[in-house]
Order: sequence, then structure tokens, then C-alpha cells
Amino acid sequence: MYKVSMIGTGYVGLVTGACLADFGNRVVCVDVDARRIQMLERGEIPFFEPLLDELVRRNAKAGRLEFSTELLPAMRQSDVLFIAVGTPDRGDGHADLSALFRVVEDIAPHIDGYKLLVTKSTVPVGTGRKLLERVHEFARPGSVVDIASNPEFLREGSAIEDFMRPNRVVIGAESEQSRAIMQEIYRPLYLSETPIVVTNLETAELIKYASNAFLATKISFVNEISTLCERYGADVRVLAKAMGLDRRIGEKFLHAGIGYGGSCFPKDTEALVKIGEQVGYDMRIVKAAIEVNEERPQLALQKLERLLGDVNGGTIGLLGLAFKPNTDDIREAPAIKLARALREKGASVRGYDPIAMEKVRAAEPEIVLCKDPYEVAAGADGVMLCTEWNEFRDLNLPRLKELLRRPVLVDCRNIYDRDRMEALGFRYECFGR
Repeated sequence: MYKVSMIGTGYVGLVTGACLADFGNRVVCVDVDARRIQMLERGEIPFFEPLLDELVRRNAKAGRLEFSTELLPAMRQSDVLFIAVGTPDRGDGHADLSALFRVVEDIAPHIDGYKLLVTKSTVPVGTGRKLLERVHEFARPGSVVDIASNPEFLREGSAIEDFMRPNRVVIGAESEQSRAIMQEIYRPLYLSETPIVVTNLETAELIKYASNAFLATKISFVNEISTLCERYGADVRVLAKAMGLDRRIGEKFLHAGIGYGGSCFPKDTEALVKIGEQVGYDMRIVKAAIEVNEERPQLALQKLERLLGDVNGGTIGLLGLAFKPNTDDIREAPAIKLARALREKGASVRGYDPIAMEKVRAAEPEIVLCKDPYEVAAGADGVMLCTEWNEFRDLNLPRLKELLRRPVLVDCRNIYDRDRMEALGFRYECFGR
């Protein structure tokens, strides 16, 4: 059992801190946002993630999980400090590392003895080395600090399962002591024979970017293929199923539609392009994946315009606003990009999402929010299904059609069957079929 500080209580930090506490460690989650810490102390989770609320409450009740705004006291009582602060795109494709370096500069002068600092944030290759240099610049004589990289591979909506039963754990650590500590922290996963990949800092940092970029590329690839399917009369669903049966390819991330979003794929693909530029290499495949993804909302809008004509002055409903099911995250969500494009065309936009309504209300007040899919459809000129929530898979389609001013549905996630939709009297479009 270790005493652990988790610096940053965003999505990655809170999930990781709660799961490490569930492994038996004593964890204090630290954040500068006093309001967020107060919420957590009341047992309230500041974002939606299945099972996380119960995990936090159980470990807090057991005394293994605490919350604080005080960094230095938490640091002094901890053996290991995980840093999970945000590293957002700073606007030019590069990751903004200011929060990460600020944490290191704040704690380094106060370290006494040995500490292991672990970067959980997604960071460009070489960041670990730079952090170690910064520590040595600020640290007091006699202190010993190791840096390790432990990238996360958590899927929003499945994060607890991903942490407790991961495909692999990646540890970038170069001293014998840091490797031993990290392997001991993850010892509970050895019982389930989880592969533990131990490597150097640079490899661990790059594994995260390479993994996300590859998955993003699979999505963009099948989306390009879906356009060919449309033009030649093929069915992308059957094609993707056949591709996925090849074990070298696999079935995951081969679903054609409106494209990827969220906090990771868009940011990490852009950052990987910049990482390549810094050493004079053009990441052509990743850049193509980004380009294909950026055009998907516009292709969806073109499908709508083929059915409706000019959308100026019309009302369009969006079913699903989060970037994927089982999360309230709307960052880089295709539905939000589509809503903005519709407004630019002069359309009014209304929408519904089972979880993300409050996030949308705060970030996109121009979207008229409705209580359910049928209120979205009432009097609208068409609806677009943007997020494949389970409740959208079994809609009362005759009722939906009766409520629409014009029976138009663009299925951006290929949930429904064209023959069925047209038999019900819908004017229907989807991707790749």
C-alpha cells in the first residue's frame, strides 16, 4: 500500500485516484478548484461516468480516498505523486504544458527525501526529461526525484472497467526504484494476468499518441470507404463486418458515420502531427485522418440539404449531443459542430441528449433543448440522429414521423434500416449504404 497524491481531479485524475484507492492505497485527490473539491467531499461527481459515484463514495467512507485544495501538505505525506492536470491544445496543435510545469515548480523546492512523480496527463514526447530537468533546477540539495510516465487508456463511459480490466498497463520508468514502485502499485492487476509494458520515458509517452492516432485513423478510413460504398451501391456495414473478422484488423472502430470527437482523439492527433514537425517529419497518414474527420459534419449537412433543399429558416432537430454514448462530454462532439454549421446556414436547432443537456445549455445556449426525442421532432423540418444512445435504437418511428413537419431523418450513426424507414414513409439518408 502506498500513500498517493493525485494532482488534478478531472476525468483522468478522479477515475485513477478512485481506482487506486480501491486497490488499497491511501489517495488524496488535489485540485485548485475549491468548488469541485467541495462537491467531491459531498459525494457529488462533477461529470457523468457510470459506476464512478459509487466507487468514490465507497472508498471515501473507508478512509482510503480524500479530497483537498492544499497541494504541499498532500505532497509531503505521499510516496507517489500522479500528475493528471489538463494539457489542452493551446490553439496551434501543440499541447499546453503550463499547468504541468507549474505543479512541478510548486512542489520541487519542498521535496525532502525521495519522491516519484508520475505523469498521467497526455504529454508530448520528451516532456518527462524536461520535467526532470525542471525538478533538478528547483529542488533542494539532498532530495531525490524520479519521473515516470503512466499514460491512460480510459474510454469515457467505460473508464472503471478499463482501469480494473485493462488491455495493458504502460510504465515508462528508468530507475530500479521507480520501476519497482509502479509495478507494486499495479500489482492487483497481475492477478488477472494484465500485460505490464515497462519501457523508457519517450516510448511510454509516444505509445499514448500512437494508440489514439491509430484508432482515429481506423475511424476515418472506414468513413472514406463508406463514401465509396455510397457511390458504388455497396453496404459499409457488411463490408466492415467482413473486415473486422480478419484478426489482423479487428472489428472495433469500424463504424461509419459522422466522425470522432471527445477530449482525446482530436487533440492527440493534432499533437502527434506537431511532434513529427518538431523533428522534421510529415505525419501524412495522421493528417489525412484529421482531414477526413473534419469533413464528416459537412457531409451530413449535405445529406440533409439533398432531402430538404435550403435549410435557411427551417428547424432541425438533433438526437444526441454528446460525442458518444454513456458520457456527458461534448468536447469536439460532431453534433455540436453540426449545430453550428446549421445555424450558419440560417436554421434553428433544437436537440435532446439523455445525459449532456446541462453541458450543452452552458456551452451552446443557441440550441433549444427538449425533454425527449418527440419534442425535438414536433414541427421540425427534419431530424438528424447524431449519437447512438440505446434509447434512440427503438424509437416510436410512426409517432416521430407524425410529429415532423417533413418526414426527413438523417441517420449519422447507421442505426436504422433504409428499407424499413422508407416503408414507413421517411425520406432517409445514412452513411455508406
